[in-house]
Amino acid sequence: MKFRILFFFLTSVSFISLKAEVKLARIFSDNMVLQQGKEVKIWGSASKNEQVLVTFGKQTIQTTADKTGQWSITLAPMKASSTPNQLIVEGKNTVTLKNILVGEVWICCGQSNMDYPLDTRLSRYYVTDEDYAVAQKELSSERNQLIRVMYVERKLQPELPTKGWAESNDTILKYVSAVGYFFVKELTEKLKIPVGIISNGWGGTQIENWTPVWAYQQSPVYKQKASVPGFKIDTEAPGAMFESLMKPLIPFSVRGLLWYQGESNCMVHDSLRYTYKFQMLVESYRQLWNDAKMPFYFVQLAPFYYSKLRNNPYNQDEYLLPYTWEAQLKCLKIPETGMVVTTDLVKDMNNIHPGYKWEVGKRLSKLALAKSYGKKIAYSGPIYKSMKVKSSSIELSFYHTGKKLISNNDQALTWFEIAGDDKKFYPATVMIKGKKLIVSAVEVSNPVAVRFAWKESAQPNFYNSDLLPASPFRTDNW
Repeated sequence: MKFRILFFFLTSVSFISLKAEVKLARIFSDNMVLQQGKEVKIWGSASKNEQVLVTFGKQTIQTTADKTGQWSITLAPMKASSTPNQLIVEGKNTVTLKNILVGEVWICCGQSNMDYPLDTRLSRYYVTDEDYAVAQKELSSERNQLIRVMYVERKLQPELPTKGWAESNDTILKYVSAVGYFFVKELTEKLKIPVGIISNGWGGTQIENWTPVWAYQQSPVYKQKASVPGFKIDTEAPGAMFESLMKPLIPFSVRGLLWYQGESNCMVHDSLRYTYKFQMLVESYRQLWNDAKMPFYFVQLAPFYYSKLRNNPYNQDEYLLPYTWEAQLKCLKIPETGMVVTTDLVKDMNNIHPGYKWEVGKRLSKLALAKSYGKKIAYSGPIYKSMKVKSSSIELSFYHTGKKLISNNDQALTWFEIAGDDKKFYPATVMIKGKKLIVSAVEVSNPVAVRFAWKESAQPNFYNSDLLPASPFRTDNW
């Protein structure tokens, strides 16, 4: 009996001690990068009303855990530093995190093309010999020690499913998003400061999965449908990936977010709604991070034979993808966004997971370097601006022309069509005139509209002089 009482007492003491331990949220670990130039929130748990002292560099801040045991402090904005430092959290116990840098932090999220790992041998998707060679060369080479990564596992659970931050020489790197890795590699080389990425992709997910439920409940478009318990948006339940993979990151200070997603929404004919859903995603994240100008840089989908999918479950045709391209192009109207075009980065259009992830990462880095870091570099190919009918031809104007518009293979420009009032499109002849295009066809004497790359298989040769490809577009709204 005495033994039982003693055992119960010791067990109770152990439980109380465990419960009282000061802990940090799982986003915090050794080897992490803290965001420069912004306030940095640090948070965790302790026993209720416990005094907590947080020290990082020259900053020491004291706080008290609330009645639920939650606590948080805010570090003042800091300058970038590649000198490793410690984060010390003291309460009834002490937690010390080591090898911490200050620099830039980006979140990489989306579906399988963002989830696609750096080590292609781990990929569930078909990879080319070229992709394999590039990945293995990268993994076997000496890497920049200013690169830090966090890999988030594909698990739905209350706590963030991660083993924490790692240096670039850690074996976890092989699981990290290939797009994200080549993005961060470029940034560290160009900025000469530490850069960390949070690799957070999940194949097959739709945009609804990454959007908080309350965003639909507050939406003028969806709030009636969202008022029903267990509601779905276009057959998809919202919020699952947000709750497990994104919400635990908030309010960890970051510069911005990279987004590579849309294939699953494209398959269900979601192009008419995708622009609005993307805006909901952006606005909800900016609200949650309390950063109205938080950058969102995204990847426009690559050419793929959606119309040839097995059993074609949603009756896709060869024009389904262009409408999604158009929806993504419209997302550029949202402030502080940018888009990477990938029509030239496909070898096999039967593969929804194209290679050239290193080039996608580099193009995303150009967006960030230009728009977030003020570097004077080209970051976009031609984007349609306006048209003028001139007799039997149409003159097209563009944004992001560089010094001039070009054909990247010195051949006639491809994938242009032109139509008259009968709305029948014919293959067009295109003449480059400096920063404008003159489009015509012998079959069309009174033209009214032009379409460019308006089929899922389009891999055009229209670029600007900075060797960046043009985004597909149409001038009509038929």
